[in-house]
Amino acid sequence: MELRLSLFGFKRSIDLSRWSHYRNTAVVLASVLLVIPLTVWLLRPAAVPDLAHGNVAGAQALLSGWAKGEMIVLVRHVERCDHSSSACLTGNDGITDRSRSVAVSVGAQFEQLGLERADIYNSPMIRTAQTASFMFNKVGFDQDWLIECRGTMLRDALAHKVAGRNLILVTHSECMAQMEKDLKLPTAALGYGASLFISAATPQTPKMLGFIEASDWHTVTTR
Repeated sequence: MELRLSLFGFKRSIDLSRWSHYRNTAVVLASVLLVIPLTVWLLRPAAVPDLAHGNVAGAQALLSGWAKGEMIVLVRHVERCDHSSSACLTGNDGITDRSRSVAVSVGAQFEQLGLERADIYNSPMIRTAQTASFMFNKVGFDQDWLIECRGTMLRDALAHKVAGRNLILVTHSECMAQMEKDLKLPTAALGYGASLFISAATPQTPKMLGFIEASDWHTVTTR
């Protein structure tokens, strides 16, 4: 194929067949540049679901699993005093005074779910002990694995999970992130008092159900 051009009396012919090889290469290169990011996007791990804001299927799965005693829940302590300008509840290593109501409010939501068949543990840090006290009227100090959780969070949680009983763990953002990593999920930035729900219906293959932020419980609905 030949392209003939004429401009201001000058004539020029271009043999387009010389460029066909480059054209094919360009098409292949463009296709690769499109396919690679698309493949990465399709294969990326799914984000941890938000069980609030009208996620009916997620909320129903939570209620069903809770009724059967299949759930493992990681609850982040409420606002820590040394990271806030608000007044401390007691010392600088605990929670803020204003966050007591947040802990009580989240605890009331778990009370509605039912705590008769629930085992509750907290890390030995003061902020988690105070959080557990206001949420569940229960404090424990001997659970070092709830702060020293790097690489072992899922394993340790499953080891403490009793069949037919839900397990509530008052812990830290780092341990919640470790649980997500153990389940091969991207880590989510969860706020103070947030809850992360894992189904251990089949302990060999635990499944992440999702999270509920402390301020979002009122948007959780099953219908």
